[in-house]
Amino acid sequence: MAAPLWRDLVRNSNEGKYGEFARNFSSSLALAMDQVVAGHQFANSELARNLSGDFDALGIIRRGEHVTVLYRQRSTKKPGEWLGRLVLGYENGQVRIFGASIF
Repeated sequence: MAAPLWRDLVRNSNEGKYGEFARNFSSSLALAMDQVVAGHQFANSELARNLSGDFDALGIIRRGEHVTVLYRQRSTKKPGEWLGRLVLGYENGQVRIFGASIF
Protein backbone atom coordinates (compact mmCIF):
# COMPACT_ATOMS: atom_id res chain seq x y z
CA MET A 1 0.00 0.00 0.00
CA ALA A 2 2.85 2.41 0.79
CA ALA A 3 5.03 1.72 -2.27
CA PRO A 4 2.58 3.12 -4.86
CA LEU A 5 2.14 6.28 -2.77
CA TRP A 6 5.94 6.71 -2.47
CA ARG A 7 6.35 6.03 -6.20
CA ASP A 8 3.77 8.75 -6.98
CA LEU A 9 5.58 11.22 -4.70
CA VAL A 10 8.90 10.49 -6.44
CA ARG A 11 7.40 10.85 -9.93
CA ASN A 12 5.52 14.06 -9.16
CA SER A 13 8.51 15.56 -7.36
CA ASN A 14 10.70 14.86 -10.38
CA GLU A 15 8.14 16.46 -12.69
CA GLY A 16 7.59 19.45 -10.38
CA LYS A 17 3.85 18.80 -10.20
CA TYR A 18 3.03 20.11 -6.74
CA GLY A 19 -0.73 19.61 -7.09
CA GLU A 20 -0.28 15.95 -7.95
CA PHE A 21 2.47 15.61 -5.33
CA ALA A 22 0.09 16.75 -2.59
CA ARG A 23 -2.95 14.84 -3.92
CA ASN A 24 -2.90 12.15 -1.19
CA PHE A 25 -1.91 14.43 1.69
CA SER A 26 -4.04 14.49 4.82
CA SER A 27 -5.96 17.71 5.30
CA SER A 28 -3.65 18.71 8.18
CA LEU A 29 -0.50 18.20 6.08
CA ALA A 30 -2.02 20.01 3.11
CA LEU A 31 -2.85 22.99 5.32
CA ALA A 32 0.64 23.04 6.82
CA MET A 33 2.38 23.01 3.45
CA ASP A 34 3.04 26.45 2.06
CA GLN A 35 2.55 26.11 -1.71
CA VAL A 36 4.99 28.92 -2.45
CA VAL A 37 7.75 27.33 -0.36
CA ALA A 38 7.03 23.88 -1.81
CA GLY A 39 7.09 25.27 -5.35
CA HIS A 40 10.42 26.94 -4.61
CA GLN A 41 11.78 23.62 -3.33
CA PHE A 42 10.76 21.85 -6.53
CA ALA A 43 12.31 24.55 -8.67
CA ASN A 44 15.60 24.78 -6.79
CA SER A 45 16.37 21.34 -5.39
CA GLU A 46 18.50 19.14 -7.61
CA LEU A 47 17.67 16.16 -5.38
CA ALA A 48 13.89 16.77 -5.36
CA ARG A 49 13.84 16.91 -9.17
CA ASN A 50 16.10 13.90 -9.77
CA LEU A 51 14.88 11.09 -7.54
CA SER A 52 15.42 7.59 -8.86
CA GLY A 53 12.54 5.17 -9.26
CA ASP A 54 14.98 2.70 -7.67
CA PHE A 55 14.14 2.65 -3.95
CA ASP A 56 13.99 -0.01 -1.25
CA ALA A 57 11.71 -0.31 1.75
CA LEU A 58 13.88 -0.58 4.88
CA GLY A 59 11.25 -1.04 7.56
CA ILE A 60 7.96 -0.05 9.10
CA ILE A 61 7.11 1.18 12.58
CA ARG A 62 3.71 1.83 14.07
CA ARG A 63 2.93 4.68 16.41
CA GLY A 64 -0.64 5.17 17.53
CA GLU A 65 -2.89 5.58 14.51
CA HIS A 66 -0.02 5.97 12.01
CA VAL A 67 2.65 3.85 10.39
CA THR A 68 6.01 5.15 9.21
CA VAL A 69 7.68 3.48 6.26
CA LEU A 70 11.39 4.09 5.75
CA TYR A 71 12.96 3.92 2.29
CA ARG A 72 16.47 3.88 0.86
CA GLN A 73 16.18 6.48 -1.90
CA ARG A 74 18.65 7.20 -4.68
CA SER A 75 19.13 10.07 -7.09
CA THR A 76 19.65 9.96 -10.83
CA LYS A 77 22.20 12.80 -10.60
CA LYS A 78 23.82 12.67 -7.15
CA PRO A 79 25.85 9.73 -5.87
CA GLY A 80 24.85 8.10 -2.61
CA GLU A 81 21.66 7.18 -0.81
CA TRP A 82 19.09 9.11 1.20
CA LEU A 83 16.60 8.07 3.84
CA GLY A 84 13.00 8.55 2.80
CA ARG A 85 10.19 8.68 5.37
CA LEU A 86 6.50 8.24 4.63
CA VAL A 87 3.90 8.54 7.41
CA LEU A 88 0.51 7.01 6.61
CA GLY A 89 -2.80 6.94 8.42
CA TYR A 90 -6.53 6.99 7.82
CA GLU A 91 -8.58 10.10 7.30
CA ASN A 92 -12.29 9.77 6.56
CA GLY A 93 -11.83 6.07 5.79
CA GLN A 94 -9.04 6.60 3.24
CA VAL A 95 -5.28 6.10 3.54
CA ARG A 96 -3.62 9.51 3.51
CA ILE A 97 -0.06 10.84 3.76
CA PHE A 98 0.57 12.60 7.10
CA GLY A 99 4.29 13.19 6.49
CA ALA A 100 6.90 12.70 3.79
CA SER A 101 10.55 13.67 3.74
CA ILE A 102 13.99 12.78 2.46
CA PHE A 103 17.08 13.16 4.64
